[in-house]
Amino acid sequence: MTTDYFAGDDRTSYERMAAGDLYVADDPEIARGVHRGLRLVDAYHRAVLDGDDDGAREILTDLLGSLGDGASVKPPLAVDFGSNVHLGDRTFVNSGLTALDVAAITVGDDCLIGPNVQLLTPTHPVDPQPRRDKLEAAEPITLGDNVWLGGGVIVCPGVTIGDNTVVGAGSVVTRDLPANVVAVGNPARVIRENI
Repeated sequence: MTTDYFAGDDRTSYERMAAGDLYVADDPEIARGVHRGLRLVDAYHRAVLDGDDDGAREILTDLLGSLGDGASVKPPLAVDFGSNVHLGDRTFVNSGLTALDVAAITVGDDCLIGPNVQLLTPTHPVDPQPRRDKLEAAEPITLGDNVWLGGGVIVCPGVTIGDNTVVGAGSVVTRDLPANVVAVGNPARVIRENI
């Protein structure tokens, strides 16, 4: 790192990350959190494959920040930490979810998350030198109740999607979407109301 970006800031990288500020992922606490996520995801996959529904649910509850009643996640699943993912009641997550949860990912009740969806909270500087110096940050993602993300949808950092909104397969959501609409494309745009 050529510049001391954190002069006068005595917080750890983990503390800066948790606050939503720029940080460098060189903190042992970050490494422990990532390792914990990897270990629990692996244990969850194994429990599902073994048909141990109760054990799988217990592991998933331990992995995630919160898991609503009747919510389910079909493996495989990939997370950064897992502890920053919050799934509402009766939400269904199909296979292949990538939830990079450096910041909070909050999914409401009764949501449908299609296969191979990506919920991506990390950001990196656009300027080349800070990016070369490994600075990063994150912005939370929030999905309201009864949201349906079609297969392969990518939701970018800082996006909020309102209640009852449907996002078509393969769309890339780069900015907030209101409630009660259908949106498609790259970048996703509203094509009609969904009342």
